[in-house]
Amino acid sequence: MNIVNPLSIEQLINKDQIFAFIKDKYGIPPNWFRPQGFISLSKMILEQQVSLASANAHFVKLNSFLDEFTPSNILKLTDDEMRTCQISRQKATYLRALSTAIINGDLDLDGLAELTETDVRVQLTSIKGIGNWTTDIYLMFCLQSQDIFPIGDIALVNTVKELTTAKTTEEIMLLAEKWRPYRSMAVYFLWHYYLKKRNRLSE
Repeated sequence: MNIVNPLSIEQLINKDQIFAFIKDKYGIPPNWFRPQGFISLSKMILEQQVSLASANAHFVKLNSFLDEFTPSNILKLTDDEMRTCQISRQKATYLRALSTAIINGDLDLDGLAELTETDVRVQLTSIKGIGNWTTDIYLMFCLQSQDIFPIGDIALVNTVKELTTAKTTEEIMLLAEKWRPYRSMAVYFLWHYYLKKRNRLSE
């Protein structure tokens, strides 16, 4: 099921009128989706702690450097070649760790859809450079998990602080409990507000 759907929207609005406010002001958010697999997860690693525009520019440069964006081709790149593609030493390490895990059979990205959210989290966070934020985004965008709340996302946290009285991490997490089991869609609404208010295009 898509994260954003009419029945869930109605249920979420019944839980908190903040979502009626966002819907009335900016409409329904897009159902952000990315295909499962190595390319999407690699992009998410590149998106850590930088803007989507910067991360996309780095991915485009890296992708154009390769015949095909595969784990084996990533592992063939030297440090100098990674730097040429504007990939930091840290993120190069993370991309190599992911590529190695896939090649060695330690991670089966195609099989994640069959696992529980907890098991997906265990699998992904076992790889160097993949923490809770990257896992949360993969669960939402690629696996369309319905009840994820990525507290590590700065845009999300700032939007909650702007629109509600919740200010601390504890207060925000407590508020988000009210939105179960539709927290992923709540996040999509809040991101939608954040982007629209700043006249930024959705990815």
